[in-house]
Amino acid sequence: MAATSTKTIDEDEAGMRLDRWFKQHYPGLAFGRLQKLLRSGQIRVDGGRVKSDARVQPGQSVRIPPYLDESRAPRPLTANTIRDRHDFDVLRDMILFEDNKVIAFNKPAGLAVQGGSGINRSVDSMLESMRDAKGQKPRLVHRLDRDTSGVLIVARTRSAAADLTKSFRHRNTQKTYWALVFGVPRKREGRISTYLVKEQTPDGDRMRVGKHGERGADHAVTHYRVIDANPRRVSWVEFQPVSGRTHQLRIHSQSIGHPIIGDPKYFDIDNWDPPGGIQKKLHLHARNIRIPHPDGGMVDVTAPLPQHMQQSWNLLGLEEEDGIPEDET
Repeated sequence: MAATSTKTIDEDEAGMRLDRWFKQHYPGLAFGRLQKLLRSGQIRVDGGRVKSDARVQPGQSVRIPPYLDESRAPRPLTANTIRDRHDFDVLRDMILFEDNKVIAFNKPAGLAVQGGSGINRSVDSMLESMRDAKGQKPRLVHRLDRDTSGVLIVARTRSAAADLTKSFRHRNTQKTYWALVFGVPRKREGRISTYLVKEQTPDGDRMRVGKHGERGADHAVTHYRVIDANPRRVSWVEFQPVSGRTHQLRIHSQSIGHPIIGDPKYFDIDNWDPPGGIQKKLHLHARNIRIPHPDGGMVDVTAPLPQHMQQSWNLLGLEEEDGIPEDET
């Protein structure tokens, strides 16, 4: 008969509910089965009986019935494991930066960050393939629109996710986006400040500019600068959002009369076609993110332009180096 094993609670798991700890380490264990194992004393913490909502602390020892560990042994390949291996390879190719706390991906345009109606594959579902030896799945800490490419930050651990999420929420993060927009903004640098309201439409969520005090209206602020406006029909614009509302840059760009090229929701210029050779795909790219690292210092990650935007830059004679601020050259 196999011997009972024990596992020690890590520092990163401080304060986690015991049922969530088991869901993380033994995702195939049903909640009802866990309850029975706890009631019968087959699972104990530091030798004592506990309930599923008990909070675990670093250094505590969890008694694990032998067949649970045996159930984690490698199994024959299935359609799911083959898919997971493919997802793992795809994600590895997307990595711009990684360490033991943080991963930065270069998300391609067209790949959703999270699942939803009509979405069969997303970064979140693909992250299942990157569970570590403890069963921890990397965690999303912010979002990008499906058709927006560029830097996407993911946390490897629970505590790192809490720290990174706090940095996004408290606006300690600097996000820089590049876009190709219709026309040339009158002011080459400016600040866009509006209230945004989310509306449900047959084509999904859509934002509109609202009024202060309107129900559901959230304040949104974006700084922008025109990097290059030659030829005059389109402009290369850098956006730095202060807030992080849904579709914020897309609706803000539209609100000043310069919607983003290829935007299927907010491009509202009638009888206008992009210059020859430019694809009708959203030209919005999360170019750079600077965020405090959970262990101190900064994570500073830059993503190269996606293929369709690089093609547009080449056609228009734009040089990526021109978008780098002088104090960074």
